Amino acid sequence: MRYGYAEGLGDPRLGALWRQLGHSEPVEGLAAVIAGVAAAPADLDPDRWLDLLNVPHDGELATRLRRLRDRAAIGDPGAAGDRAGRLAALRLELGRRQLAGFVVPRADEHQGEYVSARAQRLAWLTGFTGSAGLAFVLRDRAAIFVDGRYTLQVRAEAPAELFEFRHLVDEPHAEWLTAALPRGGRIGYDPWLHTADWVEKARTAIGPAGIDLIACEHNPIDQIWGDQPPPPLAPVVPHDLRFAGRSSADKCTELAQTLAARGVAAAVLTQPDSIAWLLNIRGGDVPHTPVPLAFAIALADGSVDLFVDRRKLLPATLAGFAGQVRVHPGEALGAALDGFGSSGARVLLDPTASAAWIFDRLHLAGALIVREADPCLLVKARKNPVELDGIRSAHRRDGIALVRFLRWLESQPPGGGLTEGEAAGRLLGLRREGDLFRDTSFETIAASGPNAAVVHYRVGPDGGRRLERGELFLLDSGAQYLDGTTDVTRTVAIGEPSAEMREHFTLVLKGHIALATVRFPQGTTGTHLDSLARRPLWQAGLDYDHGTGHGVGSYLSVHEGPQRISKMHNPVALQPGMILSNEPGYYKSGAYGIRIENLVAVEACREFSAPVRPMLSFETLTLVPIDRRLIVAERLDRAERDWLDDYHARVRRILTPRLDRATAAWLDQATRPLGS
Repeated sequence: MRYGYAEGLGDPRLGALWRQLGHSEPVEGLAAVIAGVAAAPADLDPDRWLDLLNVPHDGELATRLRRLRDRAAIGDPGAAGDRAGRLAALRLELGRRQLAGFVVPRADEHQGEYVSARAQRLAWLTGFTGSAGLAFVLRDRAAIFVDGRYTLQVRAEAPAELFEFRHLVDEPHAEWLTAALPRGGRIGYDPWLHTADWVEKARTAIGPAGIDLIACEHNPIDQIWGDQPPPPLAPVVPHDLRFAGRSSADKCTELAQTLAARGVAAAVLTQPDSIAWLLNIRGGDVPHTPVPLAFAIALADGSVDLFVDRRKLLPATLAGFAGQVRVHPGEALGAALDGFGSSGARVLLDPTASAAWIFDRLHLAGALIVREADPCLLVKARKNPVELDGIRSAHRRDGIALVRFLRWLESQPPGGGLTEGEAAGRLLGLRREGDLFRDTSFETIAASGPNAAVVHYRVGPDGGRRLERGELFLLDSGAQYLDGTTDVTRTVAIGEPSAEMREHFTLVLKGHIALATVRFPQGTTGTHLDSLARRPLWQAGLDYDHGTGHGVGSYLSVHEGPQRISKMHNPVALQPGMILSNEPGYYKSGAYGIRIENLVAVEACREFSAPVRPMLSFETLTLVPIDRRLIVAERLDRAERDWLDDYHARVRRILTPRLDRATAAWLDQATRPLGS
């Protein structure tokens, strides 16, 4: 059998138990299901996958199936391995295909931030586990390109003797490629793993140098990755209306009206969070983001064709579709796209987020492609009143967990041996105690001392550094609750901070307050606001190499578009109901890192009696104290001091009734007015 643990399925007792439950299909078919379950991230409810098999959670059959699942567990694709051997095998495969090289992105067929174990090709080949980057492998050279968040991480994870390290923005890969290859070079790519926009730009950049970009029908890494995990199988469940705020039928009807008004027959939806939002479903196929991997075609008549592995769908989920959603296997997508070509239909598709394969298929079929943004993005970003209320509730519970954590952390003796991993584990345990908790919203960044200068640092299997006296501890974490997604960063002093640390922390805080208190007219984008958070640092000759704010979903992706606050141009205006982060920072390589992050909601600003145009402002959602020990009070002006004192008073007022007496007393001290 294909699966190494499948011999356990030959146990006669297992077969008998299987048949007693009324299953007519061969018991051997369980092997593929269990392999898919094992390839999905761990669920907070470890037995929910048994519902896919209609197996009661108690009893001997469930026990035996759990054992098989445990035996099917997969390892971390980014774990140590024979990188040189894998690189050599890939080059042999490229030689057989007469390719001069191949591009390996950190991506899956949906172009999402989080990908399944099966799609971790870049990590498997190179060891680099960051959430963004790509590698070019040539016959005699290979390079990994990452952005500023990962310049330190990539050097720590990937072998320098095998790969060159390049900055994705400052050292464009097209320039490296054209310098490394002669005219006539053929570079392969997987059209499922790159957007149409990326392919077109790459061809434009390397074409004048005589280099061809060749679509590969089969990914060469899949040919050499012998124990590549299968696609994940996690249950797809309904998302309750009390959290969603709007029915799926209403959303589909509104989308259909939008398409009809544009003269568009259908929209192909390739982003799982858009599909989850539209259909009011949630899943668990990728880490930290509760979505099922699927494709969908939304039609102008209000119906939806969903392309998904039917084995993931629970009966309650199917019942919720109520005839409006037709379910098809994933492999039927190609034929469905072909159908639009026969009628010359206009089909909407997002070139910045959809796989080039889909564009190619529609183009070859003869469909008329309308190149526009995913029509769910903007509507999904504008949270409805029910979602906003849920997000506020989620932040209250999250604030309780973080206040309890910070009190506990302060009780630990400085330099007493506490590790980064132990701190992260303690916070996770406290969050688990809150109602409606489902998962963390990303892998917690618990970084002490010099590790905090690595923007997306993660604790290794050894538990990480110990928190030492006189250092800073940066904790960037978030949670997925059924009613909302959170993301918060606090930087705290372990022992006595240095004057330099306090000065730089205060500059970051001033930028944070500037963004939190801004009033801006409708039509303003995040690009317009980004410099407000950077100005105090710029005045001191400092900066940070990441965006200032990203969008956040409602029990969906913690990094949600289309809104953001960044130096990079973004044409999307901020609108009421959008959730963003406010997270300026400063990082001194080899010494420490500082970041202060709250989530904010865009709201109408009503403090002006007769504004020239409608004005907007931010409602701060996060309820966690900011370490007063790190603030140089005299560096704040009166308005900044007032904001901090008002914020702390609000945190104290909302959370104190929900805390035990000792924690409430700690919070009272942590949030007392500055200077008192």
